[in-house]
Amino acid sequence: MFAGIDEVEWASMEHAYGPADDVPGLLRGLASADPAEREGALDGMYGAVHHQGDVYACTLACIPFLFELVADPGIQDRGSIVELLTSIGGIDLDEDDEEEIEGAANYAMAAAAVTAGAGVFFELIADEDPGVRLAAPLALATLHGHPVRVLALLRERLPVEPDEEVRLALVEAAGRVALRHRPLAGQAADWLSRLAAESYAPGLRLAALAQLARCAPEALPGDVVRVVAGLLRRLRTTPADAPDGADGTSGADDADLVVTAGPGDDPGPAADAAEERGAPVTLVGQLRALSAAESAGRTAPWTADLLRTLHVGLDDRVADRTALLTDQLRSPDLRQRIDAVRMSAGLIRAWRGPYEELVRLVGEQLASPEPKLAEAASHVLEELFGLAAPAADALAVRVAAGPGAWVKEWASGPPGLGSAVKALARLGDARALPALAAALERPEVPHDVGFAIGYLGAAAAPLAGVLRRRLGEIALDEGAYDRANPLLCGLTALRAGEAAPEVLRVLRGAPEYRGEWLRTSALRALGSFGSAAHCAVAELRALIRRPGTAAATEAAQALWAVDGDAEVVLPVLIEGLRAEHAHERRSAVTALGGLGARAEVAAPRLRALLSHDELRADAAIALWEVSGRAEESVPVMLAAWEKNRHVRVRVAECLARMGAAGAGSDAAHVLRAELASVRRHNAMDGGYGSHDTYEDEKLLALCRQALPGNTGKGPTT
Repeated sequence: MFAGIDEVEWASMEHAYGPADDVPGLLRGLASADPAEREGALDGMYGAVHHQGDVYACTLACIPFLFELVADPGIQDRGSIVELLTSIGGIDLDEDDEEEIEGAANYAMAAAAVTAGAGVFFELIADEDPGVRLAAPLALATLHGHPVRVLALLRERLPVEPDEEVRLALVEAAGRVALRHRPLAGQAADWLSRLAAESYAPGLRLAALAQLARCAPEALPGDVVRVVAGLLRRLRTTPADAPDGADGTSGADDADLVVTAGPGDDPGPAADAAEERGAPVTLVGQLRALSAAESAGRTAPWTADLLRTLHVGLDDRVADRTALLTDQLRSPDLRQRIDAVRMSAGLIRAWRGPYEELVRLVGEQLASPEPKLAEAASHVLEELFGLAAPAADALAVRVAAGPGAWVKEWASGPPGLGSAVKALARLGDARALPALAAALERPEVPHDVGFAIGYLGAAAAPLAGVLRRRLGEIALDEGAYDRANPLLCGLTALRAGEAAPEVLRVLRGAPEYRGEWLRTSALRALGSFGSAAHCAVAELRALIRRPGTAAATEAAQALWAVDGDAEVVLPVLIEGLRAEHAHERRSAVTALGGLGARAEVAAPRLRALLSHDELRADAAIALWEVSGRAEESVPVMLAAWEKNRHVRVRVAECLARMGAAGAGSDAAHVLRAELASVRRHNAMDGGYGSHDTYEDEKLLALCRQALPGNTGKGPTT
């Protein structure tokens, strides 16, 4: 084995962490009889040689040796090596990718090299090792150049495959073939539709439905929610050792069904053995341990993955997905409810819809004695802001019952508010006040308490006194920003002008370390106080004497709010338009807009920014604010709306102030199109922000407000 490995000039190549001269050792480690050495070698392959999916010259050089390992039945854990080869060779690049992605030639060569050897996976489909058989179907579907043969083999293998998880992999591979080779989608869908029929085992039927949703959603049964709900009921009552027939049909009768073990039951010898081995030190080992812990005690641990696949395939069928999750949240199986809570977050985050009942059921999980379920529910509700209203009472009960969870301590970094407290505060619910008041009395105030106070608004007015007192106690040393900023944010939200002396002390005494950040927070607080901060006028006038700096712009904005002297601040803000950084120029643009007609002299300079990629929307808004003329601003705002979804809330807010009639029919058309969309404007594939749902709901509210004669009830809420 490994003939010629020492003749490869490994040292002349590099991987993610430097010279690749350690790669031969990793390859030999994959062949080791020692499980720990094999795991460490696999970790090294993913961590360095195939780091985050990258393909280096050394990755290409490994491919022949990886195929040697896969073909040798004496090697253990070959399924992991098949998965590694699938990852290395499975990246599809289109023509645009080939031009834009660095190292695209390596990806193409890797795909060609692995595809050329993919015939070996045909032999592995019947390997004695279930782990190899589990990995082989997806490898074939992803890499083999003859998809008709692959699909035929998957169909032939299913009736004789004894392992349930491998049978599911065969079905998944059929879906992958259909997605990659669309002319075969009909053929694959016909087979999957037959597998979804009632004569087959529930797990196999669910897998077939999930793949149909991915590759041929039109072939799904009309009552797919009812069917899936029935399958889930059968899966949670089917014994783990119930045999399936050789054709994949269920070997258990309804009379034989028993309820599965729940959380807290003994997970069995596998968990004991894992505990004896100690905590895994490799990333691969940690991922395996997490997967094992998630699966422990489950009759059908793959159910969650199948349901996630089904939801992805159902895509914009929000009503069906909501109904399915609602059914799951009523399940007696705690694990199905945990899965449903997590998937509810993904649905609401990406799609608009009527979620009142779904959110109410998520709220019910807060009372569960299972910590994972209750925590998952509180984290979901935390992201929903106003949409969490149907769960308000459940949140209030949880907050009142658990003072120990009001603040979350972290191993590193400042403490933060607990999820349930944040969720309740974000609803503007005064029942969060005791928790916030207690948080403000802690030696270290949670970093996010000021933001929570902001959502409560006037209901949080009783907290102004403690905010003022704590701010007055802050030592103005290098840690001042971290300690003062939460308090300043709270005072800003409350517009607590009586705290102006304490804020002014912070402004004057800000230390060098993070001093600019601290001064910005103090200036915003003073600006929010308006005329109540008159004691700060002299300090603010001194700060504007360095126009063109971020501090001068912030000070000018605060001075305008406090003193209302446009003649003093206008030259400073105009000079701020020439700042070096775009975010500093944006601050000046926004401040000029806030002056309204008093800043009309700045209109030509704002007009010059209408072609600026980063500032065009803000400049157009400010231009309308200072000139009152919509005809030159609205087209720019609408163009920015189409080009950059992140400006839509700001543009919609401006259009709401204009009124769609004043903005013109084009604006009304854009607003109605937004309201008609089921997809959230800021939904991202593979990522999300904590305020995404809040921002999208805000956008919808502004769109309705802007449209003349709108009832306030849009089609997507």
